[in-house]
Amino acid sequence: MRRTITRGVVIGLAGLAVLAAGCNRNQNAKAAAPPPPTEVIVVPVEQRTVSIVRDFTARTEAVPTVEIRARVAGILEDVSFREGADVKKGQTLFIIQQAEYKAALETAKAQLAKAQADLLRAKDTSIVERVRATLEQRKADLGKAAQDVNRYKPLAEARAIPQQDLDTSVAAEKVAAAGVDAAVAALKDAELAQRTQIQLSEAAVEAANASIIQANLNLSYTTVTSPIDGIIGKLMVDRGNLVGKAEPTLLATVSAVNPIYVDFSVAEGDYLKLAPRISRDLVSGRSAPPQQPLELLLTDDRPLPQKGRVSFVDRAVDPKTGTIGVRAEFANPDQIIRPGQFGRVRGVIDQRPDAVLVPQLAVQEQQGSKTVLVVEAGDKIGLRPVKVDERIGDFYIVTSGLKAGERVVVEGVQRVRPGQLVKAVTKAADQPAAMPVDKPAEKPAEKPAEKPTGKAAPKAGR
Repeated sequence: MRRTITRGVVIGLAGLAVLAAGCNRNQNAKAAAPPPPTEVIVVPVEQRTVSIVRDFTARTEAVPTVEIRARVAGILEDVSFREGADVKKGQTLFIIQQAEYKAALETAKAQLAKAQADLLRAKDTSIVERVRATLEQRKADLGKAAQDVNRYKPLAEARAIPQQDLDTSVAAEKVAAAGVDAAVAALKDAELAQRTQIQLSEAAVEAANASIIQANLNLSYTTVTSPIDGIIGKLMVDRGNLVGKAEPTLLATVSAVNPIYVDFSVAEGDYLKLAPRISRDLVSGRSAPPQQPLELLLTDDRPLPQKGRVSFVDRAVDPKTGTIGVRAEFANPDQIIRPGQFGRVRGVIDQRPDAVLVPQLAVQEQQGSKTVLVVEAGDKIGLRPVKVDERIGDFYIVTSGLKAGERVVVEGVQRVRPGQLVKAVTKAADQPAAMPVDKPAEKPAEKPAEKPTGKAAPKAGR
């Protein structure tokens, strides 16, 4: 019995050894089989002409914007508009009490009439002529006295007449000469007085005319009209209030909103690229289409249907910010845009012909440099350092490191390493690339993309 048990134990151990050897062979066979290649999504590198677009933070401005103020004092009698309505140039908006200014106009007219009458009287020469006649009379008296002296002198010497008669004639001659001098002075005084009175009367006429003009202006200021076409704002003073007494009272504000203007700042580098086109637009004005139209996007990110153009560039770059102020003009026929709104102005600042484009998802940053994973010949992963420039949507412009047609990895980047054999599934470059699979929030979204891998696999194997 002991030998039988020993024989059974030996047979059992032999069976176990044979079973263990068989298991080891199966495990070695499995270990010798290579793992399947890791599947990655790749996008071919494209080369095409692209536009470099910039968005600039902007604010809308109404030009011109006019404050309507009371230019004369008085009671506000009438308001002839509805708040927020469209108004036309010359449209009556307010009426200020007019009685006082009509009376002032009539007074000025009366003063003009009096000044004109005074001028007519000053130009009358009757007084001067009367004085001139007196002068002539004095001259005649002097002549007669001189004749008497000439006649009496030889007679007195011959003692034909008394000496007294000669002395009397000489005295009369002197009196007549003094009378002539007095008449000459009186004539000069009369002529001077007439000229002075004429000048004073003419000045009074001019002053009266100026008073009439001022009175007409003041009366016209009582009717307040809109100086521009635009939209009028809130009424600032109700009718019945005294306005314009101490200072010009603000009554309302009118803004022109079509076209609407947009102010924004452009970085110095971008301005240097835009400067040639801006200069041509400013020279041509509205007579020619703009070199590069601008788009206006408001806070809802919807672009305005009308395109804009640059209408003004500031004189200097702000040294604090390194930007220059720019103003653009946009048509606003529906008056949807109002002054003070914030938005973005979008414009093309440059064109890049034959630019090499790589998806943003393919670019990784390692120690300050940017790299991409490329599926090279034999479907092996290669690490490629690249230099990128501008970002165009979901793509970067590559200046070195890649060529058109090469395949870059956009999904599965974290699961592969350089030199590893992969199974590349090509995805069209114009489709939005998926996010990397190492982001947990995006893992569920990758499952639908695995369905076409069986059809795309033969293409990657080529």
